[in-house]
Amino acid sequence: MQLLESGLKVKEYELLRRNFSDTGCFGFGIQEHIDLGIKYDPSTGIYGMDFYVVLERAGYRVGRRRRCKSRVGIQHRVTKEDAMKWFQ
Repeated sequence: MQLLESGLKVKEYELLRRNFSDTGCFGFGIQEHIDLGIKYDPSTGIYGMDFYVVLERAGYRVGRRRRCKSRVGIQHRVTKEDAMKWFQ
């Protein structure tokens, strides 16, 4: 969670509408890992990072479990607007 928090701090807590998917997930990338506060190591160099967050409501496991698998209803799924409202 701290890594996600520092990644959002690099992006200044602002994401575009296109960063959110229709299923309620969102993702973003940063250009340099040293922006997160990680010390620079010459042997590693500088690399970027991608973050991807999946939002689910409680009870979403019924669609993924092995026994008695069932469908998650449309009303229970997270939409793009729900994810954007949660992010604000």
